Parts: sequence; C-alpha cells; structure tokens
Amino acid sequence: MKTRFIFILFLFLSVLMQAQQVNLLEIKDEVRTGNYQKAKKLIDLYIAQHNLSPEEVYNLNFRKDILDRIAVDFSANKADVVKYINKYYPGVDDKALAAWEAEKSLEAMILNGEKKYFSRAASNLFRINKDAIKRKLEVDGIPKDKVQEVLETHLPSVVNELKKNVQTQTSPVRMEVTYEVTLEPNVVPAGEVVRCWLPYPREDNRRQGNVKLISTGGVSNYVISPEDYAHRSIYMEKTAEKDKPMVFSLQFSYTSAAEWFDLKNKQLKAYDTDSEVYKKYTAERESHVLFTDMIKELSKQIVGNETNPYLKIRKIFDYINDNYPWAGAREYSTLQNIPEYVIENKHGDCGQVALLFITLARYNGVPAKWQSGFMMHPGGLNLHDWAEVYFEGIGWIPVDQSFGRRSFDLGEDVAYFYLNGIDAYRWIVNDDYSQALFPAKIYPRSETVDFQRGELEWRGGNIYFDQWRWDFDVKYTD
Repeated sequence: MKTRFIFILFLFLSVLMQAQQVNLLEIKDEVRTGNYQKAKKLIDLYIAQHNLSPEEVYNLNFRKDILDRIAVDFSANKADVVKYINKYYPGVDDKALAAWEAEKSLEAMILNGEKKYFSRAASNLFRINKDAIKRKLEVDGIPKDKVQEVLETHLPSVVNELKKNVQTQTSPVRMEVTYEVTLEPNVVPAGEVVRCWLPYPREDNRRQGNVKLISTGGVSNYVISPEDYAHRSIYMEKTAEKDKPMVFSLQFSYTSAAEWFDLKNKQLKAYDTDSEVYKKYTAERESHVLFTDMIKELSKQIVGNETNPYLKIRKIFDYINDNYPWAGAREYSTLQNIPEYVIENKHGDCGQVALLFITLARYNGVPAKWQSGFMMHPGGLNLHDWAEVYFEGIGWIPVDQSFGRRSFDLGEDVAYFYLNGIDAYRWIVNDDYSQALFPAKIYPRSETVDFQRGELEWRGGNIYFDQWRWDFDVKYTD
C-alpha cells in the first residue's frame, strides 16, 4: 500500500512539473481582472513549481488570504444595494447606480465574473455623495448626534480652563471598561488552543494613566505587553470545546485627560533637522507613508509655498476636512496604499484620513506619527484613529483629522480644537502602526495596520474577523 501511494504521488508530481510554468505576472493579471479563484489556484501551482524559501511561501499564501478578505468585504449583491437605496430613491435604476459607481460614491468591483458591492457601499453613498446626503436628511430628518452633544459642552470647557491656567491638560475622566471577544463554535477543533491578543491601555502616555487591571475572565496565565511595544495588548490562551463559543474577556479602569495647545499664539522654533525625532518622523515608511507622485501633486495644491509649520498642517487639516468625508472602511490589510485610496476614492474613515494627514505632514517637513485606540464618548463608543505632530520646543501634539473642524458657533479655538488638541474621552492603545505584537503572532494578522479589535489564531492559522465578534462597555466612575 505504501509503495502504491508513493508511485501515485510520483505520477502526480510528474504531471505537475510538466504543466505550463506559472509566473507572477499571470497571477497579477488574474487578480487585476477580479478572477480571484483562478488566481488562488495559480498561486498554489506556482508554489508547487518553484523552489521557494519559507518566507516566499508565507507571503504567497498571505496573498491568497487577502483575496479572501476582499471577497468578505465585497459580499453585497445588486439586490442588497438597491433595497437600501430604494428607501431614499424609489425605483432607482441601473443608470443611477452606474453614475454613482463612476464617481466613486458607490464602491463595486467584479469578482469571479460577478459584480459585487462593498458591504457598506449603500450606506456610504449617503455619506459621500452630496445630493444623496441631502436626500437622506429630507427622508430621515436630522439625526441626533450624542457625541456632538457631549462635545458642545466639553470642548469649550477644556479651552477656557486651559487658557485660564496656562497649561495643556485638564478635565480627566475615569472609565471602567469591559471588553469581550467571542469566537463562534467549532471554528477551531475541540481540544485545540486558541491564542488571543486583546487591546489594553497604554501607561506611557502623558494623557492616560492610573491603569488598573480588574479581571481577565478567569484566565490566570496572561501576559501584558511591555510598555515599549507600540501596540499595547494583553495575551491569553484558551482550549476550544465542541459546540461551544469561546469568550475572551477583560475588565480594567484608567484615567484619560483632555489636551489642548494654543498654537496660534506661540512663536514656533525652527526644527533641529539633525535630531532623531525629526529624521524618523519626516521619513517615508512602507507601505502607507510614501511620497508618491500623487502625494507630491496634492501637497503642491494644498500647501503651496507656505513655510510656517503650523499653517502647513492647518492647510492640510482643512483640505482633508473639506474634501474627504467620513465613510465606512474596507479592511486596511486589503489596501496597498491607504492615502492614495483616500485620494482616488474621495473619502476615508478615521485611520485612512489620519494616514493621509501624516504622509502630507511628513512630506512637508512636519514630524507626524500615528496614534489610535477607541473613542469613549457617552453614546458614541467606537474604534478610532488619529495623529500627533511634533513642534520644536513644544513636543507632540494630538491632531484628530476625522473629528475635523467643528461646526459649533463657539469661536475659532473650539472650531479648530482637533487641529491642536483632543478630548478626554479616549482609550489609547497604539503609538504607531504595523508593529509587532507581544508575544509574537505566528500567522499574518487580521488587521495589519492597526490593533484594536484584537487578534486570534490557532496552530492551523489566523482566525479572521468574520469568525468572531467583539464588544465593549464603559462605565464613567468619576
């Protein structure tokens, strides 16, 4: 029996090696035309036909994962999209859909010979297209914005307090957080160990501290990442049980303060261009902070000949605010260059516009970096990303491009609060993007840029977002 098996295997390998040699250009062409199933088969064949290093095999298999992730994102059919849009445009026709698709207000692509829409394409239409936004307001009325209500009181209070006391931080908020990840039953065979990384608050940040771990859901053997890791996490393991969901939970408390700098009244010092901070944070970085021709052209349009660093970032801040509305995002791991995606599609979520802001700031000689975690406003809990910029003699200053220029009639300081400040309702997890987790992850991450929802894997591979769900709750204790 063993001899027969070896003979069959030999025949199979012989046929395989005699097959037409696959090259990477063929694979790229199939991906470009949306033939993902064929592309994945060609990748398998390419791996079999070539003597590749383990790293090359790893990267090619991850390319297959990316194609699957795009298919998860683009899971909506025409009927799904039309059903949603019909509420606002009864009897919407193909001509209207085609027009929205052409102007990038309705995101679609051809996958394996079938037109598929981004799962959030229909709702995004009413965030991106100006006429659709007006139409939605006519039908639904003006929605109640709970975050806006909090900020109407909070931001003026922060500005007034910090102006009066000539300091940069105020209004601390104490929060108790319960965070939970639930893996669906039988995703992993019973008896297998699942490795889990959950977000944890940074303790090395000037605005955030007094962190207290309350519970790890009964897991005693956990590991909190060292403070010098850019992604702050707590690691746990559990063993899968047949037909039962697996829950990883975490409870902690911490204090967060608001921060605001009155930059327009400060005389900024010239940068020390030889400093490590300046060199590191004005440099390009793969694969999303790159000074491409598209970035250079946009920079010329926005910044022009401006030399004042504060006015540079104000121009960038205003331009992104006015031209790239917020919209639900594709998974970051599926995008090759996020800032260019924003420019080409004329919209972006918080992290996408933050990366565009960072890239433009760096290209214009203003040190900028990534920061992210969660927005923790009462009635408005969610993932959130923002940036920080560095001014000589002042230090790092938060910039929340997504919160943007506020529409309050409360003066310029409040309107531009998020150009040089941030509110107290934040949970800071990350101080950079695309950095290592601790302990190291074996398989590619579900989120290759940010780290917020968490990460799961087992010895059989990564466990992607479509196989588990996350949730969290906050109590304000002060």
